[in-house]
Amino acid sequence: MNKLNKLKSICAGKSASAIIHLVISEFPVDKLALATSFGAEDQVLTDMLCRPITGLRIFTLDTGRLFQETYDVMHRTREYYGIPIDLYAPDPGELADLVREKGPNLFYESVENRRACCNVRKVHPLRKALHAMEAWICGNRRDQAATRAELDPVEWDESNGLIKICPLCDWTEAEVWNYINENQIPHNALHHRGFRSIGCAPCTRAVGLGEDVRSGRWWWESPEHKECGLHNRPSVPQK
Repeated sequence: MNKLNKLKSICAGKSASAIIHLVISEFPVDKLALATSFGAEDQVLTDMLCRPITGLRIFTLDTGRLFQETYDVMHRTREYYGIPIDLYAPDPGELADLVREKGPNLFYESVENRRACCNVRKVHPLRKALHAMEAWICGNRRDQAATRAELDPVEWDESNGLIKICPLCDWTEAEVWNYINENQIPHNALHHRGFRSIGCAPCTRAVGLGEDVRSGRWWWESPEHKECGLHNRPSVPQK
């Protein structure tokens, strides 16, 4: 049984914290990492990893267009847990070429342009962050969006050629916030202003009651397009 199938088997039906610690036991510490954008789900996972400190590497993508509130919670998280957080930014030359060719607000003009921006600011830095990794952990949940409805706790990330772990895939938004409140975890102040999913500032807005969790992300696009390229599916391992 290869490692992907083994992880699928041992993680089936387990709690989020159990999945995390099972996964940690299966990989060298330098081959596994947590990706965080400092959203609510990522803060839950950071807490699970840092009580007690596991030594697992945590990284984030600084797109250059984040909210100040996101930098604030990034700083508070480092201080609260006493941990380093690796930061990956877009390649300056690649970004300069994109903006020169299509302008700074290209993402509003077409899905193609928005994806081009996400590629430069997110997808390419993620590839650098995951270089030489065997697996990564992220905070995706099934009920966040139509594009994530079939999410599994353990999947194959075909785009990056490694295993992806989603320990919170079957959690509800209420469960996430119950954990945050019960454990007094630092979180983004924007969540209290109607921002249920937070990305880059020009591409994120608050949402109203009854709206989809990610309806404030790229709100000018239809739901089936609302992924930046970091979490493409289906996930099928190459033989």
